[in-house]
Amino acid sequence: MAFDYPGDLKYLDSHEYARLEGEIATIGISAFAVDQLGDIVFLELPEMGDALEKGEKFGTVESVKAVEDLNSPVTGTVIEVNAPLIDAPEQLAEAPYGEGWLLKVRVNDPGDLDDALSADEYRALAEGE
Repeated sequence: MAFDYPGDLKYLDSHEYARLEGEIATIGISAFAVDQLGDIVFLELPEMGDALEKGEKFGTVESVKAVEDLNSPVTGTVIEVNAPLIDAPEQLAEAPYGEGWLLKVRVNDPGDLDDALSADEYRALAEGE
């Protein structure tokens, strides 16, 4: 199955993505990760105002198959949480890069994403697994 990897995103090898617009990063998980998880039944996300550290766990996503940690691609402060997704986590599968985003974070240093993977690098990693 071919997955979409938008070129305007930066990816982590743990399958999170970030879309940086100015100092705001929209964070989610890739279509590949959603597919690997299967039916998503529960999502645990931080609260607005919480501080995130790059590389640190900020929540979990639970499916019928597994519970996976969510790791932050950036250091910053949560300014928005996709609350409807918490009530209907299965929507993650419908549009992981659109309505299925998880958090919006005010980034301390946009350079945090300099070492993240490009879409092509992530595709090679994901589809090589």
